[in-house]
Amino acid sequence: MTESLRWIKSSYSENGGQCIEWAPEHASATGEFLVRDSKVPNGPHLALSRQGFAGLVEFAKSH
Repeated sequence: MTESLRWIKSSYSENGGQCIEWAPEHASATGEFLVRDSKVPNGPHLALSRQGFAGLVEFAKSH
């Protein structure tokens, strides 16, 4: 299922290659926030709740 999703890169993707992608339409439709490593698109992904995703974003902003 994740192959057909539209993945969006982090706005911080110009930081030397360490970036993530997420699937916003999937999040809107299901409430499940999928996150993956942009360098490994066919690798594993995380499935986060809205609160978990918000926490990840806050953590990334502060580091």
